[in-house]
Amino acid sequence: MHNETADISPPGFSLADLAGATHSFPTRRRALVCFVKQDCETCNTAGPVLEAFHRAFGSEMDVLLVSQSGDASTVFAQRHGLRMPVLDDRACKTAFAWDIESVPSVFLCDADGTCMTRFEGFVRSDWEALAADLAAQTGTPAAQVDWQGLPAWRPGCGSKHLDPEVFDKLRAEAQGSPIRARRIEIASSDDVAEFMFDQGFSDGLPLVPPTPERVMRMLAGTHRDAQDVVATVPPNMGEATVEKVAINAVMAGCKPEYLPVVIAGVEAVCTDAFNIHGVTATTMGAAPVMVVNGPIRDRIGMNMKLGALGAGNRANATIGRALRLVVRNVGGASTGGVERSTLGNPMKFTMCFAEWEERAPWEPLHVERGFNREDSVVTVFAMTGGPVHIVDQTSRGPEQIAGSLGMGLEGVFLPKMHNLPVDALLVVCPEHIDTLMRDGPWDKDRLRDRIQQVTSRPLREMLADERSGAGILPDAAAGMDAEALDRPAPKFAGTDFIHIVVAGSDAGKFSSAFHGWATGEVGSISVSRKIDPG
Repeated sequence: MHNETADISPPGFSLADLAGATHSFPTRRRALVCFVKQDCETCNTAGPVLEAFHRAFGSEMDVLLVSQSGDASTVFAQRHGLRMPVLDDRACKTAFAWDIESVPSVFLCDADGTCMTRFEGFVRSDWEALAADLAAQTGTPAAQVDWQGLPAWRPGCGSKHLDPEVFDKLRAEAQGSPIRARRIEIASSDDVAEFMFDQGFSDGLPLVPPTPERVMRMLAGTHRDAQDVVATVPPNMGEATVEKVAINAVMAGCKPEYLPVVIAGVEAVCTDAFNIHGVTATTMGAAPVMVVNGPIRDRIGMNMKLGALGAGNRANATIGRALRLVVRNVGGASTGGVERSTLGNPMKFTMCFAEWEERAPWEPLHVERGFNREDSVVTVFAMTGGPVHIVDQTSRGPEQIAGSLGMGLEGVFLPKMHNLPVDALLVVCPEHIDTLMRDGPWDKDRLRDRIQQVTSRPLREMLADERSGAGILPDAAAGMDAEALDRPAPKFAGTDFIHIVVAGSDAGKFSSAFHGWATGEVGSISVSRKIDPG
């Protein structure tokens, strides 16, 4: 709101006035350009002064009013009896290009368009000085203004183009925009949410429309170029660029700061080891489960405590959903197409949570998998069931609670199926951790060994029989002697199939487990990726 010498050259423009005539800048004469909007009281104070300048000096220079008010500009012009050109900048593109902050913003420019003086708001002394300067430059009598009837000082209002929705749209449309995705125009009478359902973009829940401004905001969450290819996504082998991941993150409801986690998740599931094609296509209903470790958990507000595996946390819910939307919309894995799950799985909407590392008595998951503690890492597992509660409210000793956790895993696939080469993800709650550590440290390997011990059963209990045809089939059993049938078999083919993390609130003796799909080359191997913090 103070007078300053500028000596800059604002970009040119061509704008229509209220009568439809086009006015261009530079004008080849001196020009006084002022940005206003109808609902700004300070602009209404300046309006009559500008009209007085136009009447006094208009024969020698141009006085242009650039209005952000669209149709309301007519009201503004009528209110103040304006004869000066009122130009239509309702799209705010000129205000964006001139980089103003508030209205009124005044620019005095020479015939070549170089700005000699500029100021904002209404400081009476600035406007009086401008009037005297214009009279001197044009050699015409002073403008007739009742200066004493005007306020000595009044602040301006924020320019309309600085509204986040308007600003991001303008930035997205500006030259050099990173957005390359095809824009889909829909009729003004169409419902955008219903349109996206009809186009098959949705997982069955409403989506956030991925407008250019929202995608631009999302891309601000990473330093990576928008056209970098993150991964090739099966089954259609679509190229997931950073931009396309960002579009799906917008639709999922993510914040920009979540984008690096989504990107790392996409990288992880699109590896040959994870085999997202198989995970998606199996009739068994497998789905990715994402576990996040490291400093990014707190930075983006992920939930690792009360209700960590459920609803209520935006980061947890939308990161997992964004990953699934990328697989669907970029990879083409839509339900009824390649997605052939017999029953489906709620985790196909989303399943993402953070480990409560600070509550764990052992190394967190990502450190166990070879990363540094200060790294932020996402680990993806292919799971077909869960989370399934393991309830033990009465055990008081570590052997007991470890035994209960093991017995809770008996149901993976089916209790009769043992020696399984299948991953399980065990989520141990804090109260069970306290019981486990009551008499001294228990590391993860000791817990895994206890799980294998309590789940060991003689093979003869695994035989298919009249109660259940599942298990060891008669032809295979016929080749076994009594010693072989009496040999105990643990639940899992090895302790490396048992993955352990800590999450949940301090109150409640309820741990949980996720049941895996086929593990290994015939199925899916869990994958960890370091998260680029952006």
